[in-house]
Amino acid sequence: QVQLVESGGGLVQAGGSLRLSCAASGRTFISYAMGWFRQAPGKEREFVAAIDWSGGTTYADSVKGRFTITRDNAKNMVFLRMNSLKPEDTAVYYCAAPKTPYYDGSRYDYWGQGTQVTVSS
Repeated sequence: QVQLVESGGGLVQAGGSLRLSCAASGRTFISYAMGWFRQAPGKEREFVAAIDWSGGTTYADSVKGRFTITRDNAKNMVFLRMNSLKPEDTAVYYCAAPKTPYYDGSRYDYWGQGTQVTVSS
């Protein structure tokens, strides 16, 4: 049974930084892409960043240059370093993974419970 557990959210002032972590269990994720998504109140869930099995990364335009996604395959973990945070980054952040190895599409099948990030102005 695959489980994804996020941590590291919290309240931070605009301009500050946070580092989110996602611990994966139930399988080895070395051959899988991993992604971060977020959902703000009253808005649809949106893509934030993804990292593939070789370390290649993609980012939403809104976070490029401010957020960095990394992974530690030995620990089965993925991270999201968020710098220069803005109030519009306030959302619940979710870690996600696809069922299929070596898949870099937009479909994600496994989701964590989310961690709240609140950025005050």
